[in-house]
Amino acid sequence: MNVIQTAIDGVVIIEPRLFPDERGYFFESYEKQEFDAKVRPVDFIQDNESRSCYGVLRGLHFQKGEHAQSKLVRCVVGRVLDVAVDIRKGSPTFGQHVAVELTQDNHRQFFIPRGFAHGFSVLSDVAVFQYKCDNYYCPASEGAIAWDDPALGIDWRIPADKAILSPKDAHHPLLKDSPYLFGYPLEY
Repeated sequence: MNVIQTAIDGVVIIEPRLFPDERGYFFESYEKQEFDAKVRPVDFIQDNESRSCYGVLRGLHFQKGEHAQSKLVRCVVGRVLDVAVDIRKGSPTFGQHVAVELTQDNHRQFFIPRGFAHGFSVLSDVAVFQYKCDNYYCPASEGAIAWDDPALGIDWRIPADKAILSPKDAHHPLLKDSPYLFGYPLEY
């Protein structure tokens, strides 16, 4: 696998080594020893999948406190724009984000460490999105910031009036008003 560093330390893009032939292709989507050596040691304990239509925007979510999660995400059908926002107070990249297009054709994955809010927008008619987490989901530990916070400057690549949001995602606080941010440096 090829690990591509981004402008924010710890947030990386992963390109698998693809083995195509006349039948199709094969690749390892995850191999623990290589991931631990090239990215960081992580014990993923839960896999999730969502299916969404064009314009769906999910985020910007995170789990607080002891339930914080690192995620390894990928799009197996369609195209999404995936975004990680640094919400570690005191971090030199606090409030900055990395956005990457994940598609069924580029096979890229995106690693988002703990201490980041995460979201994605669906750019294709349909997208199937998969992700691994290193901690269990806990509803009482949900946190989120507004997807359209002007201070973040995220171009979701869909018109704002076409964004399809859950009722909760339509009403999250701005980053500056969020009471649930992480400290820096963050202990893993």
